[in-house]
Amino acid sequence: MSRMLKKVFGIIDNDVRQSKQKSFEQIRTEEQAFESIDRGTVSVPLDKIVGSVGRYHEFDAHFEPKGYDSDDRMQAIRKQMQEGRPIPPISLYQIKDKYYILDGHHRYAAAKDIGFKDIHSHVLELIPSKDTFENRLYRECTDFKDMYGLTRTIELTELGHFGVLAEQIEEHREFLQQESGTEVGMLEAAADWYNTIYMPLRHLIETSGIADSFAKRTIDDLYLYISLHQWKMGKRRQYGIGIDKLIPKNMEEFRQNMAEHSDQNYPEMRREISVFVLMNVEGRYEDKIINKLYELEAVREIHSVHGAIDIIIKVKLTRDLLSSDAELISQFLQTTIRQWQGVTSTQTLLPGASMVKD
Repeated sequence: MSRMLKKVFGIIDNDVRQSKQKSFEQIRTEEQAFESIDRGTVSVPLDKIVGSVGRYHEFDAHFEPKGYDSDDRMQAIRKQMQEGRPIPPISLYQIKDKYYILDGHHRYAAAKDIGFKDIHSHVLELIPSKDTFENRLYRECTDFKDMYGLTRTIELTELGHFGVLAEQIEEHREFLQQESGTEVGMLEAAADWYNTIYMPLRHLIETSGIADSFAKRTIDDLYLYISLHQWKMGKRRQYGIGIDKLIPKNMEEFRQNMAEHSDQNYPEMRREISVFVLMNVEGRYEDKIINKLYELEAVREIHSVHGAIDIIIKVKLTRDLLSSDAELISQFLQTTIRQWQGVTSTQTLLPGASMVKD
């Protein structure tokens, strides 16, 4: 349906529009991408394949195959794929995160038509050598991945920070050697670090929603920041102390803790806090304010009272373990209640020990 709508209305995604404006050879020349690395046979997402090396005329503006529906060869390949019979991998050139078909246009078209998400491909990566910040960073990411034989690229947004991760791998290698009493190779240590330290912490960060507050940073940037401060710098904090219970200040202790959980059962990096807000309001606005409070999801209880205070509410907020209670409460009040007409003052109370009866 999405493909049909794009064809009817002439909608062209930005990435596809760019790939149509410039040919593969133009992009290769602009990036000075002539040095190559054979990446072997891997699974490549179809939506990352954006162009053809020499047969671009066989695809439309959306890089959708055209004229292949009545092609007997295409139909034969399509049938083979649907029956689960083995198909040779297609051949692709890779420039950064985009792929271009060298051989296998019919196989690509058949896979796209069936609705596959990815396709087996033999990839020859062309490394961009043009001296730009983006390319220097890309080469750092690629070099680190290749040096340690990792299965995916760790995406940092600043230069020169992969040394921190290299130190973690070396520290972990020394720990494994002491634990086993035998020599442990760098690639073996890197693979174990990746699976038992990096991926669990990355999963915690990804599911916590912390990244939503850092639009220009990747989850890997946050992994670097958190792991650096927890395991190397050991900074004393006045807030976010709850993180120490989830992520101990010793990397190997964290690894041991995570070994007790399955991927689907990792503890979350989020905590719920309760706060009581005492409000003074102008009488003529009280009913309207109570109604607006009721509409706020975070407000769980509302009490109109007599005395020095007009309204008492109970609020439940969820914060990540790097944030402070004060920051979260202040943000909530400043963006809601304190903006309302008729609210003259607020006071917040954070409960300490609590006892609740059913």
